[in-house]
Amino acid sequence: MASVCRDFEAELVEFDGEDDHVHLLVNDPPKVAISTLVNSLKGVSSRLIRQKNYPEIRQKLWGGHLWSPSYFAGSCGGAPLSMIRQYIENQRTPQ
Repeated sequence: MASVCRDFEAELVEFDGEDDHVHLLVNDPPKVAISTLVNSLKGVSSRLIRQKNYPEIRQKLWGGHLWSPSYFAGSCGGAPLSMIRQYIENQRTPQ
């Protein structure tokens, strides 16, 4: 995830998730469309995860796809980054 963000001149500040979704806190420059960044993050991570051939992943595919086509992106300009970072860190990281 960090490598893809760097390719887009974005900064991955925090990353964690659960067994069915992830949370990313990204400092994204205004010149990068969020949809473009998200599509790249999903595509690259899907290829890398599938290359590792985890058997448990096959059971959780969305009609043959690792990620659903949807995503949520929100601006957090008013909230302290420490609070958002703490929220992400407190997600149940898959084993």
